[in-house]
Amino acid sequence: MAKKNVILVKLESTADTGFFYVKKRNPRKQTEKLAFKKYDPVVRKHVDFKETKLK
Repeated sequence: MAKKNVILVKLESTADTGFFYVKKRNPRKQTEKLAFKKYDPVVRKHVDFKETKLK
């Protein structure tokens, strides 16, 4: 059976609020880690979110 093409990753807030998003990523096509500027409702601002492992 073939390996899955996408994995789930956790985008965690750099504002240390504990808030996170879950996103799909294809590790074969996108080898670098994801980093986005998204909304964090805990601090009510747009902050950087960086990829961590989903446990």
